[in-house]
Amino acid sequence: MKRAVWTLAVLLSHWRRHPMQLATLLIGLISATALWSGVQALNAQARISYDRAAATFGGARTAMLVGRDRANFPQALFVSLRRAGWPVSPVLEGRIQIGGRSFRLLGIEPITLPAEVGNTPAIGRAGLQSFVTPPGEMLVAPEVLSDLHLPEGARPLASGGTELPPLRVQAQLAPGVLVVDIGVAQRLLNMPDQLSRLVVGKIKGKPAPLENVVGDRLHLIKADAESDLERLTDSFHLNLTAFGLLSFVVGLFIVNSAVGLAFEQRRPMLRTLRACGVSARMLNAVLVIELVSLALVAGAIGLVCGYGIAASLLPDVAASLRGLYGAQIPGQLTLKSEWWVAGLAISVLGALAAATATLTKAIRLPVLVAAQPQAWQQAQQRWLIVQSAVALAVFAAAGGFLWFGDSLVSGFAVLAALMLAAALLLPTILERVLTLGQRNAHRPLAVWFWADSRQQLSGLSLALMALLLALAVNVGVGTMVESFSRTFVSWLDGRLAADVYVNAASDAQATEIKAWLRNRPEVQAILPGGRAESQMAGAPIEILGLPDHPTYSEHWPLLESTANAWVRLRAGDAGLVSEQLARRLKLGIGDRIEVPAPGGSWPLEVIGIYADYGNPKGQIAVNYAALTRRFPAIPATRFGLRVLPAEIPALISGLRERFGLDDRNLADQATMKAESKRIFNRTFAVTAALNTFTLGVAGIALLTSLLTLSNSRLPQLAPLWAIGITRRELASIELVKTLSVALITALLALPLGLLVAWCLIAVVNVKAFGWRLPFHVFPLQLLQLLGVAMAASLLAALLPVLKLARMQPTSLIKIFADER
Repeated sequence: MKRAVWTLAVLLSHWRRHPMQLATLLIGLISATALWSGVQALNAQARISYDRAAATFGGARTAMLVGRDRANFPQALFVSLRRAGWPVSPVLEGRIQIGGRSFRLLGIEPITLPAEVGNTPAIGRAGLQSFVTPPGEMLVAPEVLSDLHLPEGARPLASGGTELPPLRVQAQLAPGVLVVDIGVAQRLLNMPDQLSRLVVGKIKGKPAPLENVVGDRLHLIKADAESDLERLTDSFHLNLTAFGLLSFVVGLFIVNSAVGLAFEQRRPMLRTLRACGVSARMLNAVLVIELVSLALVAGAIGLVCGYGIAASLLPDVAASLRGLYGAQIPGQLTLKSEWWVAGLAISVLGALAAATATLTKAIRLPVLVAAQPQAWQQAQQRWLIVQSAVALAVFAAAGGFLWFGDSLVSGFAVLAALMLAAALLLPTILERVLTLGQRNAHRPLAVWFWADSRQQLSGLSLALMALLLALAVNVGVGTMVESFSRTFVSWLDGRLAADVYVNAASDAQATEIKAWLRNRPEVQAILPGGRAESQMAGAPIEILGLPDHPTYSEHWPLLESTANAWVRLRAGDAGLVSEQLARRLKLGIGDRIEVPAPGGSWPLEVIGIYADYGNPKGQIAVNYAALTRRFPAIPATRFGLRVLPAEIPALISGLRERFGLDDRNLADQATMKAESKRIFNRTFAVTAALNTFTLGVAGIALLTSLLTLSNSRLPQLAPLWAIGITRRELASIELVKTLSVALITALLALPLGLLVAWCLIAVVNVKAFGWRLPFHVFPLQLLQLLGVAMAASLLAALLPVLKLARMQPTSLIKIFADER
């Protein structure tokens, strides 16, 4: 035991003499742990919110009975099932508007609600009487009060002017949800004696068979461990996890380089310890203890940094999830102790993984071999052929995932396989390019330049792989985002075709506003709009009502349609479907669908498919008059206006002064487009931040690799200095060599990045969101990223080069007298 302690003390003395190396090792572990744990904190926060949403009085986590095609059904079926021994409780769901904002309204019956259904205990027996007796209570999340700027106990007005029950906060509820007694919900939604579903509690005994009680009017949906919202947002979180994993791996490259540098400089120390009787097994055990201790320290610091990263990115992540999926994420982190433990564990495991190769070589190399300066680097060369064969196999696996895969996971598997194969193949490609340069060189110094560059590859390969992956991801994601941005702008021009948009507080106010607008000469057209919700194939859909006006027929972003689509739309028996709904249901032009409506199924023929970016739900666009006939209860509070451009500011001012409308209820086209673009840019802010982190970590990895090689390369550089080449010239040669291999790597990363962009656009996006973007190449963006990569490589090379340029001649002279 005493020998192990003394051995550890000797090994730790190295870090006291080389604090910069210790800092490099810690920076690698801290950055890897911080980026990974930060991403996991964001994912964990989102999943806590999904749990709140899924457990809201009988969500996907609870078994339930629903009607055919998810349509509403009579309340009498609930009575029949209770009499037959079924532990069911009724739920009615719909949407209401408060102050221009749309909320999800849930009506429940707390007396029969099973105890295991989410959030039921929060009502409590003391509050039961006030909840069910007039005027009742409306349970809301704290975020709802903030959004409405109302105190607890306030009674807001719905869009129709109906006074709602007093608001009472319930912290467990998801944002955007309002919970009332089912009788109140039936009155507010104008659905007397109607139910949306029946939640099923724990069945005791043997109740009568379901078919014998209700026939085929209801069917049982078993409890699901994963909610619809979780499935919908899996793509976003998988994307975040992929970025976190990439950053973690690139950070481990720094650790690998730092550990390699420490071993390189501690070879005489290791040989001396072995000569003094320390066994190879004990030496490696002490090395592992040393590494684990450093990993725990770095992991703790990395967790603090990861928390800071997550806290800074959480608003953007929340905006992304809200904009892309309609998911509501609170603005504060709530982390469990498991996150801290997992962060420390991933730091330790990452450090051990990064040092495994070096530890294995150290225990297998004989003592005398450890004193040879090229032993480590020569061992790497033997793997080039094996590495190339593995790369080709991984490329073949990527093709298999692309050809046979049909899921989001397979799409990311294609990306991972492509990037892994390219990284494995990089050293072989660089070796071939440098060999070609050596063959074409004629002057002795030029031949040495190319030959020495080849010799350096073994030490730089991991750092260059990190640079390749980081730059390829930056190119791929940047191309995808820029393609999306260009497409999004043109799509906005089609969807936001009206000049002014109005959202009245109630139907009565909407009627009053329209009457006032008809007397305004600058108003060229009033374009009513409506929106209803239904279910198709077990998933929610939106039904959008479009008026018969050239504003829509001339600008709507159709991808394909029949020749007379807008004429056919007038009859009310045809519809346009969004691209994601068409892909999900495998619909094409001419297919027929059945849309559940309050009065029964609504048969529609598909006459067009249109782009609907950013909408998590499938959507069907129909004639507005037909929509109001099929869904008579929808509010008529939303409408657009065509106005002479010069008169828009005056009209908006008049509407605000006369009807008290604010920015939430009144907006012009330019303002809405600017806000949409702001949300779009914020949506991808997280991706941009992770891209920057990853590229920065790759630069640090290159720096540590160059520092690792700087001391070991002195025996190769000293003879050149001895024959007359100055230290400044040697430094310039080293700088050019580093920038040359970095440039080759960056040039290889550009086509790899474009391939990554194609996979994101044509494979991942289609599986994740249901739409496919057009693919564009942006040469200026590629040149900018190439410049950034070269700048990062230059900064990484400067420190070792400056050390060489300022090295004292005595240090170079000692090389010839050294034991090496």
